[in-house]
Amino acid sequence: MSLLKNPCHPGEVLQELYLKPTGMSAINLARRLNVPRTRIERLVRQETALSVDTAIRLAKFYSTSPEYWINLQRSFDLSEAIDVLDLSEITPLSVA
Repeated sequence: MSLLKNPCHPGEVLQELYLKPTGMSAINLARRLNVPRTRIERLVRQETALSVDTAIRLAKFYSTSPEYWINLQRSFDLSEAIDVLDLSEITPLSVA
């Protein structure tokens, strides 16, 4: 499996593909998901990672799967980590 180049933060996906097309605000979505408004606001501003709890709630509300949302976060996290980790000191194991 390969990583996407420059994957989107799940908050950007939420904003661009779900909130904007329906005209729904982050505050309104938070109410509908029964979570604090700051949770969705911070997610949409890409200030926080998507939690498992939020992934499950978004999946239920948008008739998607929790894995869809979690995989967005996973891809984003891996891409960010690969960009900042210094792995130059690690040499692959060679099996003879």
